[in-house]
Amino acid sequence: MFVVNVWSGAVPGDYGTIPEEHFREPWSEDSKGVKWLTAVTKPTLTVYPAPKRKNTGAALIICPGGGYWNLAWDLEGEEVAAWANSLGMTAIILKYRVPRRPGQPEPLPAPGPLLDAQRAVSLVRSHAEEWGVDPKRIGMIGFSAGAHLTGTTATNFDRRAYQPSDPIDKISCRPDFAILLYPGYLVTTHTETLAPYIRIPKETPPFFLVHASDDAVAPSENSVVMYMALKREGVSAELHVYAKGGHGLGVRHSEKPCSMWTARCVEWLKALGVLPK
Repeated sequence: MFVVNVWSGAVPGDYGTIPEEHFREPWSEDSKGVKWLTAVTKPTLTVYPAPKRKNTGAALIICPGGGYWNLAWDLEGEEVAAWANSLGMTAIILKYRVPRRPGQPEPLPAPGPLLDAQRAVSLVRSHAEEWGVDPKRIGMIGFSAGAHLTGTTATNFDRRAYQPSDPIDKISCRPDFAILLYPGYLVTTHTETLAPYIRIPKETPPFFLVHASDDAVAPSENSVVMYMALKREGVSAELHVYAKGGHGLGVRHSEKPCSMWTARCVEWLKALGVLPK
């Protein structure tokens, strides 16, 4: 495992007085046991190379959730990286900037993380040969707000959200596939209408969406409406909505059918040719 900075210089578009990066105390009974990271001002990539004997050449950039306020570092970061490694994929956790900066209230998503994510895809692709990665098999997976970040990165690859500063920014920031777990912010609040800032350009990569119908944090309409929008535009997409599972599944297994989403995802990755059959 090793860590690289996302930006070679100053972080573009950032502002506000942010305290030192730290793990915060959980704010509810339901979140106990999760390592919540916050006060991120220096985005990084934590790279877990695939085991040499199992390396498939595929890479997965991981975006933990946390409402753009925090990052669920273990549940939706480290544990996901271990799962990806077990499949022979190089796992890369994106530590994007949180919390929301002043003047960035919900329900709109925070703008800064998109810059970090676009740069991250280009950066990984620039190191593909060095890291033993196929530059045409670099995907993203995100959870909750991280799923929203994954989705917006996958649909804004043709519009870089910052001014290029070096040769890395000339490399494509289009992920080759996108996996979204219980995303938020994709629909207008209390409606079944796609948020007006969501766009689906030509060459949007394949999507895999997972949600639970009883999710009280990010309603399943976020995934369902996004799936229908992708379908209308002719984008390859697969949707799994489970009756129960709540919010924050991660990759942890349980007796609930929803925990089998990982098996369905592996089947999808094999069908895409990302993983060997």
